[in-house]
Amino acid sequence: MSHNLNIDKLDLQIISEMMNNAEISYADLGKKLFVSGGTIHVRMKKLQELGIVKGTKLHVDLKMIGYDVIAFIGIYLEKSSMYDTVAKELRKIPEMVRLNYTTGSYSMFAEIICKDITQLRRILHDELQKIKGIERTETLISLEESFYRTINVVE
Repeated sequence: MSHNLNIDKLDLQIISEMMNNAEISYADLGKKLFVSGGTIHVRMKKLQELGIVKGTKLHVDLKMIGYDVIAFIGIYLEKSSMYDTVAKELRKIPEMVRLNYTTGSYSMFAEIICKDITQLRRILHDELQKIKGIERTETLISLEESFYRTINVVE
């Protein structure tokens, strides 16, 4: 796939380094990869224009700012053809941070982050269950995130 997008090993190295530390300056990254900061700038612009790089994010310990519940919700649809409609409605729930269309037991699998169990219950009962097309759900509450990492894109 990287051949179709016209990206090379340097692009993948830049992606890999930036995925691990998006705060690194282009000059420092250039030194690390033995190219100029200007080259990094040009490559990053190209990666953004191709839609490969979609911005940078801050990794925050949400528990430290009051978000104590992370849950995963398996969603069964009445019909798989309702996916787009249901996904559009789920996008309106700000606590829902990730949604995947899946194979296996569930039609959809979502991640939701809440301040407490009361908020989770409200979202499940008052919002999720009222969406047309959702047959039923199964909720799994995360007790602990053991690790989080990015994929290594450089072979």
